[in-house]
Amino acid sequence: MVCKDFACVKIAGRANFMSSPDFKTLLNELHQKGYKRFIIDLSECVLMDSTFLGVLAGFGLKTNPGGTADTCVIELLQPSARISELLDNLGVLLLFKVTTAAPELPGNATAATPDSINPSQIEITRTCLEAHKTLMALNPDNVARFKDAAQFLAEDLKNLETPS
Repeated sequence: MVCKDFACVKIAGRANFMSSPDFKTLLNELHQKGYKRFIIDLSECVLMDSTFLGVLAGFGLKTNPGGTADTCVIELLQPSARISELLDNLGVLLLFKVTTAAPELPGNATAATPDSINPSQIEITRTCLEAHKTLMALNPDNVARFKDAAQFLAEDLKNLETPS
């Protein structure tokens, strides 16, 4: 839903590496169009993988470079206990404001379903690599968690980009 300078994005089901390029594109397009406040509705999100989380954290950094709850423009609405714990354990929770009460939507808010960009394997791999690099940069503890995955993704991306 969008209205004036506000956008609400609902994530239902699994938030994973396959949906991450579309999610990243949507957030960046909304931001470029001038939307200043974002609510990410996680009430129906059953799982969030590290790639999706890294994309979300990257957008959090972009819109809240100070990294404090006071300046936060991204609200996470009703994340499950599991997702909240994941955000906290990876050290990215400070980029977001977590809320449990549904926002009051203006009467002129309109719903929209974004089109998929149908990302290529290269775009998916690049998004995965960037997301994991973001998580490692945000929290030194994440380096041990993701360095092997990031190295694999970097090698995979290089192979995908090299013509046969």
